[in-house]
Amino acid sequence: MSDRNTHGYTYKDAGVDIDAGASLVEAIGPLAASTARTGTTAQLGGFGAAFDLAQTGYKDPVLVASTDGVGTKLLVAREAGRHRGIGIDLVAMCVNDVVVEGAEPLFFLDYFATGRLEESVAKEVIQGVAEGCRDAGCALIGGETAELPGLYARGHYDLAGFVVGAVERTERLSGAGVAPGDVVLGMASSGLHSNGFSLVRRIIESRGHDYAARAPFDEQRALGDALLAPTRIYVRSCLGAIREGGIKALAHITGGGLIENPPRVLPEGTAVRFDAHAWPLPPVFRWLARDVGVSVEEMARTFNCGIGMMAVVSAADADRVATGPIEAGESVYRIGEIVARDAGAPASVIDNMQAAWRD
Repeated sequence: MSDRNTHGYTYKDAGVDIDAGASLVEAIGPLAASTARTGTTAQLGGFGAAFDLAQTGYKDPVLVASTDGVGTKLLVAREAGRHRGIGIDLVAMCVNDVVVEGAEPLFFLDYFATGRLEESVAKEVIQGVAEGCRDAGCALIGGETAELPGLYARGHYDLAGFVVGAVERTERLSGAGVAPGDVVLGMASSGLHSNGFSLVRRIIESRGHDYAARAPFDEQRALGDALLAPTRIYVRSCLGAIREGGIKALAHITGGGLIENPPRVLPEGTAVRFDAHAWPLPPVFRWLARDVGVSVEEMARTFNCGIGMMAVVSAADADRVATGPIEAGESVYRIGEIVARDAGAPASVIDNMQAAWRD
């Protein structure tokens, strides 16, 4: 009888190390456990992950789900050799999206795909995921690690995150009550967050900047570290403000910037008018606008420009609503107002961009 395995083929020789994957699962078990909350019912390692919604106390809940990634910020992390913040970014990009519906994030799952598993890198990423989940108050209840040799180059990886949240049906934010005369509050971002990195990376490459060198906009940090500042998680601040009452709508300022995102939560016949003088432009954006020469129009539709979350409230409630997020550590600015919108007119307008951001 012939030997059918004369070449000694193994999965590991093909680039997939099952033992490394098992070791990673064992290592991240305590990280997932650190995110446990009411409703968590199982440990990692099963075929599926369960969450008991009945334990959370919701009476008539609507589930709100979101999925996202962190884009080419991953390439900056690879160049800089810094990966923990990327995990926080992954959580932030998802949970900030569900909280704008008024939903409390309940549980999170992640997908980590790479050409060859480097356990130390993957563990660093998942440490960040766990940190982000603890900040957002949601449980990391499962995920997937995929070794895909031939699909990803050595040293490269990709991430996706998935979150499910809940809100009582009668308390879901829809923006229906937004009206002209309402005030727009903005919560400060921590920097670029996770958008616009393809443009930023192209600028850095064309100018010959080194990620290990001092940032041209921050003398205290290396360029890589400055760019990798994690996306701010607004969940606790926003949920606290919602529970205090007065929030009519929230908008997460992500890809599309201040031009594309605010109209997503406004009713027909309304628009938002910002005043660019109303909040400070963070150094990274000032560098892009003044030193690099990115046009203010491109800035407004690509980056958050210093505002990571927007809230719409009545003028009478503005000061009271701002107090809670401020006490929770947010920098909050009165950045604009809701106005009536004529047919064909833009739904988001930013006054004084040139004077505030370039001059």
